[in-house]
Amino acid sequence: MLKDKKILIAGAGVSGQGAARLLGTAGYAATIYDGNAALDTEAIRAKLPKDMNLQFVLGEYSDELAEQYDMLVLSPGISIHSPVARSFYQREKPVWGEIELASYFAKGRIAAITGTNGKTTTTALVGSIFRSYYDSVFVVGNIGIPFTSMALETTEESVIAAEISSFQLETTIDFKPAVSAVLNLTPDHLDRHGTMEIYGETKLSISKKQGPDEVIVLNYDDPATRAMAKRTSATPVMFSRQEPLTEGIILSDDTFVIRHKGQEIPVCTTKEIQLLGGHNHENILAAIGICYYMGVPTEYIRKAVMDFEAVEHRIEYVDTVDGVDYYNDSKGTNPDAAIKGIQAMIKPTILLGGGYDKKAEYDDWIASFDGKVKWLILMGATAHAIGATAKAHGFDAIIYVDTFEEAMETAKAKACPGDAVLLSPACASWGMFPNYEVRGQVFKQIVRSFKEGNEPA
Repeated sequence: MLKDKKILIAGAGVSGQGAARLLGTAGYAATIYDGNAALDTEAIRAKLPKDMNLQFVLGEYSDELAEQYDMLVLSPGISIHSPVARSFYQREKPVWGEIELASYFAKGRIAAITGTNGKTTTTALVGSIFRSYYDSVFVVGNIGIPFTSMALETTEESVIAAEISSFQLETTIDFKPAVSAVLNLTPDHLDRHGTMEIYGETKLSISKKQGPDEVIVLNYDDPATRAMAKRTSATPVMFSRQEPLTEGIILSDDTFVIRHKGQEIPVCTTKEIQLLGGHNHENILAAIGICYYMGVPTEYIRKAVMDFEAVEHRIEYVDTVDGVDYYNDSKGTNPDAAIKGIQAMIKPTILLGGGYDKKAEYDDWIASFDGKVKWLILMGATAHAIGATAKAHGFDAIIYVDTFEEAMETAKAKACPGDAVLLSPACASWGMFPNYEVRGQVFKQIVRSFKEGNEPA
């Protein structure tokens, strides 16, 4: 397929460099296109294979590139509706994303996980379970390790846990996981996808090349994902923490149970795990289903689930300073994810929110406060929209700030012993931080500075 093809990579960021590195290592030439005319190409070239035939085209995009190249590798941060993508689609030339490119070279079996929320925790847990049983395990994708960086290291014996975003799914063609999963579906990235229908179909496309011999794991408790069972060619397996399904993965009282072909297989109980919150029970149910149908024996699943700790930036306990608990939920980048953060709190909470505007609605998030939130500290582009929604719901304990540092100082001043401070913004970090990871790291650094300030010199 790629032999003798002239390949253009759109985007010189982490994803684009990962694609170039994979192609170069595999012996292919490529050209990177980026709109930044001042890009330091030598710095990028230094990160790639020295003998790679790599060219750069910078500045304003010209349709002539689509005439000169046979296929496009599109970074997930660039929309399929962008001029560069459109020009290739119009000429009926292949447009691949990083997942399609990586899976072309990868060997072994893939468990692919998507959904609006819980992807990172579920993927990390699946990876931990895999490592307890299999020798060759890779955890890749939107979790922070580009699939392209690992594809050539895989073997036929490898198992791969891949977190896949909707942006990445837009450009899959022949991607065919052994097991896929759609964890849930709530409004997110509508600034890119336009409608919930398109967003949902993009998520479901994770299974478009699967057949009856492959499995898709779906959340029965979410009507949108439950309905996907009728629209997939894969074999659906449901999980639920609310319904006693006769077949699937369920939470029965406090026990995680696999029900399969008349068997009832207990895995472990909620008292034996280390993850907080009902949303994590859903993540565990999904991970159990994924790993069971990837061939991991139940006893290995049980031990790995019991040993697993929360991932960074997802309702992550940071420290206690002056009797106040600080929690980093920077990965709460949309209202539904942020609701899970509130639901996990058991103390009066000072909540830090706001950020980049993804055209979300905040009513359900505000309604979830349920008397727990003492103060809502707002920042970023969405601050006043969130504030207006909060006031419409009768919540007016609102403080507006200009910077993240000011938000932290205000939270520290307002918190009393026995309270919690929760960073769970319900918004993306863009405009203030490069990504949610940096936002969470800054939160933790400031909390540490609070504690150090209390220690004797």
